[in-house]
Amino acid sequence: MNQTDERVRRAVEAVWRIEAPRLIAGLARVVGDIGLAEDLAQDALVAALEQWPDEGVPRNPGAWLMTVGKRRAVDLIRRDQTYARKLELVGRGLDGDEPEPEPETIEDDLLRLVFTACHPVLAPQARVALTLRLLGGLSTADIARAYLVPEATIAQRIVRAKRLLAQRQVPFEVPAGAQLAERLSSVLEVVYLIFNEGYSATAGDDWMRPALCEDALRLARVLSALMPAEPEVHGLTALLEIQSSRVAARSEAVGGVVLLADQDRGRWNQLLIRRGFSALAKADAAAKARGEAPGPYALQAAIAASHARALTARDTDWRAIAGLYDALIVLLPTPVVALNRAVAVAQARGPAAGLALVDEVAADGALKDYHLLPAVRADLLGRLGRYDEARAELERAAPLARNGAERALLVDRAAALPQ
Repeated sequence: MNQTDERVRRAVEAVWRIEAPRLIAGLARVVGDIGLAEDLAQDALVAALEQWPDEGVPRNPGAWLMTVGKRRAVDLIRRDQTYARKLELVGRGLDGDEPEPEPETIEDDLLRLVFTACHPVLAPQARVALTLRLLGGLSTADIARAYLVPEATIAQRIVRAKRLLAQRQVPFEVPAGAQLAERLSSVLEVVYLIFNEGYSATAGDDWMRPALCEDALRLARVLSALMPAEPEVHGLTALLEIQSSRVAARSEAVGGVVLLADQDRGRWNQLLIRRGFSALAKADAAAKARGEAPGPYALQAAIAASHARALTARDTDWRAIAGLYDALIVLLPTPVVALNRAVAVAQARGPAAGLALVDEVAADGALKDYHLLPAVRADLLGRLGRYDEARAELERAAPLARNGAERALLVDRAAALPQ
């Protein structure tokens, strides 16, 4: 491959990463099947790889790809006369140059694709894989590497997800009314899950996978632009912006874990923090416009913002954070939120108060295999001078941690406790 071909190939890949979601969304609106739409989009990509080295990158590559995708759709539909009506719809406007789509149409199509890929009929893992594939522009191999599972497993999830959407005849649409709130929560959950896997990898040797954080943040920003009146969309975006600001400070050069209290806050990305504050303000304004209180994502963003405002760990307003957790646990009464609330209470009111709450969480049993429960308990016991008990908790926590960096941190903490 000569240098010109290599430049064109890189240009095609860059265009594909940007245009793929819009292309698949536009084709899905036409053919009514996201699986077929993705196949047509891939055909258009192959055509670009074949033709652009000779013809050059077109002035409007997105429109070029859409034209080729629609022509492929026409070819398929002509083979099945039962789709005559669809042929008429697809065939309109194919003579001459493809007109540039209206921005509103592109946004509507993207929003439909988001809600289809995150449909509750799919299992959470399938929603995540399909969203990364269709909206994140990731290959099956990319997703498999990110989640440390075989590529065949991811491929099966994606194929089954597309098949299930077709079998259930899930409409390519944005739901309305009461269904919108239910479906939106699924969409936000998928983006949140993608970010969390990048921020604190559940398995493997790497503490973080920043590329997944970047993909989730990009998706959140897209949603914010598409749904500016939804408070929780802005709340999630604010949370991810602020959390992303800490990525560079969360690990040592050798890959070791750096906890929040020990991070060099000079390495926090101030641009992302400012973007997070702006998104949080939008979430508050949107909620007030509806006469609503802040939702779970907005509250979590407010907690993250409290940390971001503190110049040092000692400056953290733990009483304010504990109050935010008091509000959050009413809306999101999960064991993990209860554990995080216990940490905030311990900082605001002392380790004994926090330990009492941790023991309540432990008594529930839901987190018996969650490594952070004994890890938090160990920290509070150590602060109370109960070192033998703390060491025992850390020794219990280490084998539960599936991530190698976290496991190493727990072992080191146990070794560092006074004898």
